[in-house]
Amino acid sequence: MKQWEHALVSPQTSLNDAVAVMDKAALRIVMVVGPDRVLLGTLTDGDVRRALLSHYPLESEVSGVMCKTPRAVKGKWSREQILTTMEQYKILQMPVVDAQGRVIGLETLQDMLQRKHLDNPVFLMAGGFGTRLRPLTQNCPKPLLKIGEKPILELILESFVEAGFHRFFISTHFLPDMIKEHFGDGSQWGISIQYVHEDEPLGTGGALGLLPHDEIDLPLFVMNGDLLTRLDFKSLLDFHYAHEGVATMCVREHEHRVPYGVVTSEGHRIKSMVEKPVYRYFINAGIYLLSPALVKTIQRNVQIDMPTILEQQMSAGKNVNMFPVHEYWLDIGRMEDFQRAQDEFGIL
Repeated sequence: MKQWEHALVSPQTSLNDAVAVMDKAALRIVMVVGPDRVLLGTLTDGDVRRALLSHYPLESEVSGVMCKTPRAVKGKWSREQILTTMEQYKILQMPVVDAQGRVIGLETLQDMLQRKHLDNPVFLMAGGFGTRLRPLTQNCPKPLLKIGEKPILELILESFVEAGFHRFFISTHFLPDMIKEHFGDGSQWGISIQYVHEDEPLGTGGALGLLPHDEIDLPLFVMNGDLLTRLDFKSLLDFHYAHEGVATMCVREHEHRVPYGVVTSEGHRIKSMVEKPVYRYFINAGIYLLSPALVKTIQRNVQIDMPTILEQQMSAGKNVNMFPVHEYWLDIGRMEDFQRAQDEFGIL
């Protein structure tokens, strides 16, 4: 089966299932088809994120959020025609259809252009003690715990390398020599790695002050070293550039179900009753893009957390944006998370 054939869904498919198909096919699009694969619409990565930002129910049919008038390649278009259309309408994928409107392929900008190196620096935070994972972390830093056959931090690094990034910084504190010995200077992956060491824990953002600020000349990726994700880093970068903020925080929708009937009142009078309501919130996903100007405001050896840094920027009137993550994401903070990562490793 050709890869694009994995990205076909029916209009009755739920948004949740369509996202799973999109993640598995890794094409940043699903094509919604009727009988005989006639193209009815498309759902892109951006469509999904807009639906999540609007709290569109994941159980609803994909037909409610799909683009019903997608642009498609019809007939024998030249490479120049396809690239011109993609550039004109700022689209990354175009279904290919025959004379009857049936899907027979998919053209992607990534496939049509030669892959380029992305020069944005990547900062991986690997200094934590991992106390909730003891005794596994008694003599091993948490980022070096293995998921399958590879350490967590190596899986993270390789996902960035696969996306085209090659400039890395890693922060260390607990058992730093083990991390340096494993990764070295990065030449094994054809990249460069520099290390910054926290003599004392500086919080989730303080290590930014230890970076060589003169080398941070492009938006900087910052990611906790205990996350597993299939996030599309290039899509995050495109979003950050398009929305002109000093920072972009990745967020994940979290669902909280109250197991009781919730009552609201005014004085002694009941105003409403909702049986076992479900509340949805966005939580911090531990992945950020920071402008060089913001990074250079972080002073050396100052203890500070990332939320505080971003709150300071917002208080100063700067734009801090959020980017919803619909792809696979797992924070390996507890023993049950570590076991779950082992069980789910095959889908990464």
